[in-house]
Order: sequence, then C-alpha cells, then structure tokens
Amino acid sequence: MALAGALCLAATACGGPPAPVAKAAADAPGYPVTLENCGRTTTFTRPPERVVVMNGASVAEASALLALGLGDRVVVNQQSYGRSEVPGRAAALKRLPTGDVTPNEAADIPRETMLGLRPDLVLSTTSYGFDARNGFATRDDLTAAGAQSYVSPQGCDQDTSRMTVEDSYRLLRDLGKIFGVEDRAEKLVAASRARIAAVSAKVSGEKKPNVMVVFSRMTMGANDFSSVAANGIWNDILARAGGRNAFAGATTATFADLSKEKVAAEPVDALVVISYNDPAPEAYARELLKEFPQWPAAKNKRFLVLSDSIYLGPSNDLAVAALARTLHPDAFRTGRTGGTG
Repeated sequence: MALAGALCLAATACGGPPAPVAKAAADAPGYPVTLENCGRTTTFTRPPERVVVMNGASVAEASALLALGLGDRVVVNQQSYGRSEVPGRAAALKRLPTGDVTPNEAADIPRETMLGLRPDLVLSTTSYGFDARNGFATRDDLTAAGAQSYVSPQGCDQDTSRMTVEDSYRLLRDLGKIFGVEDRAEKLVAASRARIAAVSAKVSGEKKPNVMVVFSRMTMGANDFSSVAANGIWNDILARAGGRNAFAGATTATFADLSKEKVAAEPVDALVVISYNDPAPEAYARELLKEFPQWPAAKNKRFLVLSDSIYLGPSNDLAVAALARTLHPDAFRTGRTGGTG
C-alpha cells in the first residue's frame, strides 16, 4: 500500500475524451527540465497542463499542487482524506475535478480510462499506480501516449517505511521544478523548516512520551489492530515533536498487525488517530481509551486526531506543532522562557 500497498481508484470512460493539448513548437522559457525518478530519466519541455492525480491512499500530491498554486492544472483528482489540518484545504480538494471516473478492483484509475483522459502528467504516490498487474496504465503506456509520469519520494519500491519529512520537501521541490515554480517550492520548504525548528527547540531535552499512531477504523491485516503506523514519516514527525512511536520495534514494515494483547501491554502515553475518510475519528479515539483504561493516555485523556499533516505532503509542520503541544503542553505555557511558540 501507499498507505498499505495502495488504496486506489479506477474509472469508466467519462463522456467524450478531452481534446488533446497542443504541443509547444519550442521549449517553454526555463525548459527543458529533467528529473531522475525511479530509475527513469524524465524530461519536461513545458509545464504540464492536464494533470491526473491517482488515489494511492494519499493526499500528498493533490495537496502539494494546491500549496504551489497549481490546482488549475488538475483535470482529474482521486485523492481525499475528507479533512485537513490546513484551513480550507479539504474544501479545495473537494472542488478539484474527479472526471466522474469509476474505480477498478484495485481501487484506482484503470488503463483504458487513464489513456482516455489524455493527461500530460500522471502522479502516483507509489509505483503501484503504474503496475499493469493492477489493471493500470504503465509508465511506458503513458509515454507512448505522450504523457509524463511521476512517483513520489520513497514510492519506487512501494516501501514507505523509510519516509521522512525530507521526502515531503523533495516532493514540493520536484513539482516546483516540473511546473517551473521552484521559487514557490523553496519558500514553502523554508517556512516549514523554520516552524518545525522553533517547535523542536521548545521540547528539546524533554522526556519523550510513548505514542501509539493508528489509522481510524482501517483494516489491513488479520489481527484486531492491523493499521498501527510503525515506521515511516510519522516517526520523524514524532521525533521532531518530542515523542517516540510505541510500536516502532514491532516490525520493520510501515504498518504493524498487532493483537489486542500486544497493544494492551504497551504503556501508551498518548494516542494519535489518523483520520482517513472517517466521519467520526474522535469517537474512535475515545473508544480506544475506554478499551485500554490502563494506558497513561486513557488516565490523562490524551489523544490527538490528525489527517494529512502527519503523512507525506506540504503541511508536516502543522503535525509537529500539534503533537508537541499535546505531548508537552507545559513547554508552551505563557510565561515560559521562549514564549508560547
């Protein structure tokens, strides 16, 4: 999965095929630009104008395009978490065109529908979205149809367990380069770095609470708790916020598939529920605290619901800030040295 191998989409043909984009007679100013992506060299001679964003159980790519002011380039978007820590972001994602596509059995845009959309760029969180075995158009299929393709950082081998905040910055920079808005990307990266550094400085030296990170009501394996986030970008975000993942040692994979007994035995100081299209993630968090009353998190009613900010994307600084305030509230009290952050 991109979350767990890839929740994805598919599509039926949506009306008549869009008109093809006219090829530029010459390279646009500042072009060509070239990227190395998953062992492929991709050259862009102009900014893409017809972008298709595959689902991939992510909102990283669609959110990054919006953050860079490129929402008008999207002709089909299949990504949504249903909510966002960025004010107005969820509504902006909802306004992006969907193309009225229908998912295939692998939950993303099938090959013929993709080719019928006539994109000039297709974005996928992992290489799963370009695998013919899943019924998708391959990168070679897209090249033959005149479209470029891009797999987000750490997605080449579909293993996101090594993902860090730096990968979010790389995504912004790569898209900035592809679309000729590198200055916008650098400003976003610099602002995020500054905010995270300021928060991390406040919690430096504090004891690191034990945090359970779990996707709300999502089943990925055979056990009671199969959507526990064990390794990946959330661990980097937790570390910058002055915490540690309680289940990082349970597996080397991105997600841990744990029994109720294993979860109960861990002294969880704080609970983080990641909302992926769940209308009531706060209720789920309270259910877990009630189920495990022995946790320090239950005794202190310490939990936090996050969505897109704790995953790959342009808003990791918001997750760091929210987590730091949840884990170390005293560090942000008015009057403490350094201010309130």
